[in-house]
Amino acid sequence: MTQRQMGREQPRDTGAAGGQGDLRLSRRALMEVAAAATAATAGRVAFAQQPAAAAAGPNDRIRVAIMGVNGRGAALARGFAADPRAEVVTLCDVDQRVAGPLAESMGKDGGRTPQVEGDIRRVLDDAAVDVLAVAAPNHWHAPATILGCRTGKHVYVEKPCSHTAEEGELAEAAAREHNRVVTMGTQRRSWPAIQAGIAKVHDGTLGEVRFCRSWYAARRGSIGTVQPSPPPEWLDWTLWQGPAPEQPFKSNIVHYNWHWHWHWGNGELGNNGVHGLDLARWGLAVDFPLTVTAGGGRFYFEDDQETPDTMNVAYTFPGGKMITWEGLSCTPDGVDHTGFGTWFIGTEASLVLTSRGGWRLTDPKGNLIDEGEGTGGDGVHIGNFLDCVIDGGRPNADIAEAHRSTLLCHLGNIAYRTSGSLATRAEDGHIVGNAAAEALWGREYRDGWNIRG
Repeated sequence: MTQRQMGREQPRDTGAAGGQGDLRLSRRALMEVAAAATAATAGRVAFAQQPAAAAAGPNDRIRVAIMGVNGRGAALARGFAADPRAEVVTLCDVDQRVAGPLAESMGKDGGRTPQVEGDIRRVLDDAAVDVLAVAAPNHWHAPATILGCRTGKHVYVEKPCSHTAEEGELAEAAAREHNRVVTMGTQRRSWPAIQAGIAKVHDGTLGEVRFCRSWYAARRGSIGTVQPSPPPEWLDWTLWQGPAPEQPFKSNIVHYNWHWHWHWGNGELGNNGVHGLDLARWGLAVDFPLTVTAGGGRFYFEDDQETPDTMNVAYTFPGGKMITWEGLSCTPDGVDHTGFGTWFIGTEASLVLTSRGGWRLTDPKGNLIDEGEGTGGDGVHIGNFLDCVIDGGRPNADIAEAHRSTLLCHLGNIAYRTSGSLATRAEDGHIVGNAAAEALWGREYRDGWNIRG
């Protein structure tokens, strides 16, 4: 189905990609996702997807468009271009300064020079594009994923896969309804050494494992305090905001510090915490929590940031299991004196998934038993995604797993912003008995962008 076949209603003046009818998801699809969530608690649902695309030769490669090429998007463009089965055909960015030089550089590296586009709507209209890679800010992640699925594109979406809990459910439903491969950029799911470490957690090497500690620590500075101002000429501020309700431009938002504003970002928990929580949930083999408790605050700078710079979140799960996450945005000395890690503590041994992408096994007194290291990067994760696009199947970071891990970030942030403690349903993670917290499950959208349909 192309965008033209969707009977798109043009928005009034919002720079939107389509009317409310564009994004309608069937009741059946939503029911299927709910059923899958329940089944996932007992075991993963089998998937028999038909091959979605074929790459028979150099003239029949998977055609990829990248949305957002500052930072991660540039890395993804080069990562996809490095795989002989893929061809990056379009770079799309609302910042007029970035896509052109990247396209020229890619052409000079010996590959195809991608075309440059400033409006994601025209990329979605291009029926020749097979894959949409989404590396725009968080508030774009789920809407772009849903639009991509509706226009017949498979989607590689950067973490977190959604800006709200509701969006994660809608993105999963869209992938299933349109039979699209959707993966999230939690690359460690595909790193061989990380897989080997998780296998040791699962095979009994650690004894009984009921607790996992994860963390992220960095030294971030102040973003200052500025007044609203006209956006620069090189930036399409309306399209940058996309589905998010209009707010005035401020010079300390673009291109990175939107992470620290609830309107567009999810704080450090959604920015880097999702990596550790994804590994923790994978290792403990849990899906949705029973309780979520969060505390912290902004302790270091008085500036325009809204999200906490110091945070601790605890999750309990069915079967007597628990995950904690510690975030330190202004002090770089984290747990185990490292900036990132995931630490499984068992009755017989403990295992840390290290910041270097390996694992370290110790006895209860901290003595080293064994360790393993491996390569990281994007290539193997992109390769796993392309395998599934070509042959069918679900990728390592399938949207179902992506939503469950991202939901932990949303629940932690909601707990922090409201009562500090939440009760949730084990079958789907929905909040129970807390009206203020439930109000943060979703968000409002500008006219033409209501992805609820």
